[in-house]
Amino acid sequence: MINSANKATISSIFSPDTIVKYVIPKYQREYTWIKENWDELLDDIDESNESHFIGSMICIYKGTDVFNQTIFEIIDGQQRLTTISLIYAAIYKLLKDKDGATDDELNNELWNLKLRLIQKTNKAETKIELSSQNSNFSDYKSVLNEIGVITFEDKILNKGNRRIFKAFRYYIDRLIDYSKEELIELLNKINNVSLVRIEVNSTSDAFMLFESLNNRGIPLTAIDLIKNKLLSEIEKKGGSIDDAFIRWKTIVDNLDDYPIQERFLRQYYNTFKWDKKVKIDGITKATKSVLIDIYEKLIIRDLEFIFNELETKAKIYSRFINFTGDEFEKELSDLENVKAAPGYALLLFLFSKNIDVEPLKQIINDLVKYFIRRNITDFPNTRNLDQIFIDLIENLSTDENNINPKYISSYLFNKERFASLDQFTEKLNGDMYESNIDATRFILAAIEERFSRTKERMTDFWQRDKSGKLIWTIEHIFPEGNNIPLTWVKMIADGDKNRAKIIQEKLVHKIGNLTLTGFNQNLSNFEFSKKRDRKDSEGRSIGYKNGLYLNKELAIKDNWKENDIEKRTNELIKYATELFKVDGE
Repeated sequence: MINSANKATISSIFSPDTIVKYVIPKYQREYTWIKENWDELLDDIDESNESHFIGSMICIYKGTDVFNQTIFEIIDGQQRLTTISLIYAAIYKLLKDKDGATDDELNNELWNLKLRLIQKTNKAETKIELSSQNSNFSDYKSVLNEIGVITFEDKILNKGNRRIFKAFRYYIDRLIDYSKEELIELLNKINNVSLVRIEVNSTSDAFMLFESLNNRGIPLTAIDLIKNKLLSEIEKKGGSIDDAFIRWKTIVDNLDDYPIQERFLRQYYNTFKWDKKVKIDGITKATKSVLIDIYEKLIIRDLEFIFNELETKAKIYSRFINFTGDEFEKELSDLENVKAAPGYALLLFLFSKNIDVEPLKQIINDLVKYFIRRNITDFPNTRNLDQIFIDLIENLSTDENNINPKYISSYLFNKERFASLDQFTEKLNGDMYESNIDATRFILAAIEERFSRTKERMTDFWQRDKSGKLIWTIEHIFPEGNNIPLTWVKMIADGDKNRAKIIQEKLVHKIGNLTLTGFNQNLSNFEFSKKRDRKDSEGRSIGYKNGLYLNKELAIKDNWKENDIEKRTNELIKYATELFKVDGE
């Protein structure tokens, strides 16, 4: 079943010296990763001090081709390999464009990087061959053509609206402020990323193995290792393991699941490292790669102190995620829905102090504005966010007179740390759904809640069903998807299929083409009038006549055309900027 299973590095997978080609089979889906995935991969690599591990890669040896290239078919790993290749492409372009980029060392880096993307003996051939679905591979070759590593006759329309190009542009924007030295340092980290490369005989073997790997138990986590260290030290000191385990279980039970538990441990250290009892020499920031080291040292230094601290602070942190019935329920709910986890470090600090309710509510509301604008614009950069709050907390701990809404808002809303209204407006006018689904949903819900209903009739747009899925979801008015219904082709493009596709790629994900519905599956790809007038079995309107403020114009329209999307986009942008502007704007 398995021919071989060996640890490999990304440097060896994309080696400049080997004539190996990795082919994605035609039956596999196209490139599907989104911004959340792009962020997570780059953040994990960039923050790692040692080799970052990205799991397994399953491939099948397929022989050699006419170019003497050894061919491997990728069954599992295409999203990661494609993304890393796009990061390589972004770094290549940025390094090549650097002023004074003529030194021998840099030229050598560029040459090696180029040969990680194309074949050394046939420079028209790429190292990876993506599936051809929806112009996937053509889009990829267009990226390589744009950076100058291959020549590709580029006649692709609207490629900038598709996923491959969006990922490439995203990494360009993320890395554009990196210096030459920082780019090379990141490149070295990427080359050192490790995985397990598994080679099997056949597709059936590959799928059996894939299923087996994904059904296995989860290996020991950082939380497990820290717990084991803590219990071990308690046993050495003659304490009760049973009592300690109950205390530890209370800590983790307060924090729901592993990602939150790990985040709490990182944010605890970053929040309170100004205390000499917490600070570890040589560690200025808790990251995933140093978390175990931090807590092993804290446990050895003063076991009872750190155990008591984690118990106390975990109870506080629990309020940020289990806020039902809390006096800050509305504010904390908004903060969770806007995906403001980096701001919890500040709240952990503030909730540990004796601060009145109203100033705290004002600070949380300011955090909501900060994060909705940050998450829409991607400014400040993800890698700078934690440090912004670490520095703010240091200022507050140094001078407690600064612990007030005025100082905190002036710090956060400084132009060096906060997206301007112009930046925010520009991004609101882009492909909102594609760039950030969660933030788009939050903005639509906020507009509806602010401009529509009385408190007695307020709709809970964050309600979930029994399986935990959100009941209210984003609905595309003009449908997304490759197969545009003929009724829509006729309405939006006078029957011209090519023009309908161009309009779709240009406008389908704009905020003006989006609304909220609790019945997305019942609207689907219906023609506009059916979406508008749809009712359930009890005669209740579940289409655009459902009474939502967001749908007030849709409820009285007979058609939905290009200019309608653009007009509604401008109106919703005006509402959003009004909701999330700050004092002085």
